[in-house]
Amino acid sequence: MRFYAHHGCFEQERAIGTHFLVDLRFETDTARAERTDRISDTVSYLDVYQVVKEQMAIPSNLLENVARRICDAVLERFTAVDKVDVKVSKLNPPLGGQMESVSVEISQN
Repeated sequence: MRFYAHHGCFEQERAIGTHFLVDLRFETDTARAERTDRISDTVSYLDVYQVVKEQMAIPSNLLENVARRICDAVLERFTAVDKVDVKVSKLNPPLGGQMESVSVEISQN
């Protein structure tokens, strides 16, 4: 998932914003949906995306905080989710040199 957001420790980062990537993986029992072919019997990717989008809209100083909030929100909203792995990457971070991205990855059961 790609977002434009306002996360960072520097005032300019929070004012101007930049691009972020969020990679999210979750585990859930899909046995029922495998048989019924109904979205109501599984966790909707669209609904998960909306939760991530909501969390990305809340400015944070640290990627660690963003990743933790995403994990917590997904587990709270979707009781069928057993485990969440989330990686938040800031593209082109202002570190004084050329760098594609910096990332934080968190897992939670």
